[in-house]
Amino acid sequence: MVIFKSSKTMHNTSIILSIAAFVGLFISVSLVYLPASNQHNSYAQLSSPDNNKTLFAAGSATTQTKPDKVTLSLGVETTNTKAKAALDANSQLMNKIISALKVAGVKNNETSTSSFTITPNRDYTIDKNQGKLVGFTVSNSIQIDSNNVNNTSEWIDTAVSSGANNVNNIYFSLSDKKLDAIKKDLLNEAIENAKEKADVAATALGLKIVGIRSVNVDQITPVFTGPTTYAADSLKNQAFAPSTPILTGEQQITQNVNIVFLME
Repeated sequence: MVIFKSSKTMHNTSIILSIAAFVGLFISVSLVYLPASNQHNSYAQLSSPDNNKTLFAAGSATTQTKPDKVTLSLGVETTNTKAKAALDANSQLMNKIISALKVAGVKNNETSTSSFTITPNRDYTIDKNQGKLVGFTVSNSIQIDSNNVNNTSEWIDTAVSSGANNVNNIYFSLSDKKLDAIKKDLLNEAIENAKEKADVAATALGLKIVGIRSVNVDQITPVFTGPTTYAADSLKNQAFAPSTPILTGEQQITQNVNIVFLME
């Protein structure tokens, strides 16, 4: 049997088939595209460092210690109308001081000249413009650098009794060897302190430390917590009794570290 359809019916059927074919093609393309897109996003999440969880923690450790090094500056000041006479008197006293200090235990490699000046003295009440030359002042200072901090008082007494009339300053510090040893101990304590803080924070957040991203160690600077420097005027032209009291005090040393931990 042969069935004939009108041209209008055939036209509608063609439109329906075309739409069906288009929809099928769209679904097919979507099925291929979507998994590929999801695969790409998952890979980016796993490799991107921006998605790593991090936790910052600061650690610190502090200690107090007595200095094991002293720097002592002292000297002689002499005045005379003649420069040569002032210099001779100064040299005589300085040689006497150095000899006495050696007897008191100061080693040759622990002393050095810290300053030496010859200054003209002028009286401007006589000549207001240039000042009338009335004499000369010679000043000579030596510096003692030693690890025998307990001998500081004795050395000052010895120097002054031998003719020193200037004690410029006294400075106590830590030797490199002692400071390095303290640094190592404090660094270990500061790192442990930072780790303890990070562990507490991680547990509270329900996370776990899996590594370290960065560590920053601050520079140590000792802080003096006792008297260490004495002005020249406080010790100049004084009659010293034996065992002049000199206090070394203590130094406070603090080590700080900043650590960024990786979490998961």
